[in-house]
Amino acid sequence: MKEIKITDIAGAQWGHASDEEGGTGLTVVLTEQLAPTGLDIRGGGPATRETALLDPVASSSGIHALLLGGGSAFGLDAAGGVMAYLKDQGVGVDVGVARVPLVVQSNIFDLDYRSADAIPDASMAHAACLDAAARSAQQSELPQGSVGVGTGATVGKAQGPSHASKSGVGHYAVQVGALQMGALVVCNAIGDVFDIDTGQQISGMRDGSGALVSSEHYLYDMISGKVAPPSAHAHTTLAVVVTNAQFDKTQMTKIAAMAQNGLARTIRPVHTSFDGDAVFAMSIGQLELPALAIDAIGTLAAYVVGKAINTAVRAA
Repeated sequence: MKEIKITDIAGAQWGHASDEEGGTGLTVVLTEQLAPTGLDIRGGGPATRETALLDPVASSSGIHALLLGGGSAFGLDAAGGVMAYLKDQGVGVDVGVARVPLVVQSNIFDLDYRSADAIPDASMAHAACLDAAARSAQQSELPQGSVGVGTGATVGKAQGPSHASKSGVGHYAVQVGALQMGALVVCNAIGDVFDIDTGQQISGMRDGSGALVSSEHYLYDMISGKVAPPSAHAHTTLAVVVTNAQFDKTQMTKIAAMAQNGLARTIRPVHTSFDGDAVFAMSIGQLELPALAIDAIGTLAAYVVGKAINTAVRAA
C-alpha cells in the first residue's frame, strides 16, 4: 500500500471557495461521468439536499457532483450554483427538453465560528466549480486545513466554542495494486479527535489553560450532575470516499457504511444527536473487481477516512 494524492484518482475534479472573513466556505467534487454514490448518515442532525437520489431504490444510477458546505441549513441553496455551472457545461441527465445535473449537498454547522450571517450561496458554489476546473487543468494540489468547507470547522465543542480547537478539511489517498482509494473529510465534531494509528488524542476540547481534556468524561460528568449539558448546537463531520473501482449505488452504500468506522476510530464521542455525521462513497473509475472485494474496500475506506480526519485537524 502506498500513499498517493487524492487528485491522482482520475474521474473527479476538486475545488474550494472560502469566505475567510465570515468563517465559512464550500468544497465541491465534480465527476466526469455519472458516479454511482452511496450514503450513510449516523448523526442526529443532518443538513442535506437531494440525498434521496442516493437511495438504492431511487431510479438515478449516480450523480454529477457533490457539494460540502458551511452555513447549516441556510446554505443549502448553494447547490444551485453547481447546477448552473454544470448546465453551462452541457452536463446532466437528458430528460428530453433539457439536461438536468444531479447535485447532492450536505452542510456543517459553522454559524458560531465568526458570523452567523455569512452563508455560502450559489455564486460561491460557482466559484468552487471554477476552482475545481482550474486545479484539474493545472494539475495542482488541493489545499487542506482552514479552507473551503473547513474554513469555519472546529472540534471538541461540548462546552461551547470557547473551549473548542480549530479544525478544517483534510484528505488522504492510497493505492493497493491497481485499486485507488481516497477520502476528503471536514471534521466539525462535538467530540475529540484521536490518531488512528496510535490512539493518542490530537485535538478537541480544551480547559481554561488550553490543555486538551476529554469530552467523553465531560458527558459522563453531566450524567452525575457535575457539569451543565453540552452546547446544544449542530456540529457534523462529513466525508466523501472516492475509488477507481467500479461498483453500483447499492454496493457504494455498503462501502459508505463501513467507512463510518473511520469516524468511530478517530472521534469520541461521535454520531451524537448534536452531530449530522454523513459519509458519501463515490465510484469514479472502471476498475473491475470481484463482488467480494467490497469488504476489503470498505475496510480500507474506514482507514483512509480516519487518516483524512487526522489530516484535517493537523492541517488547520
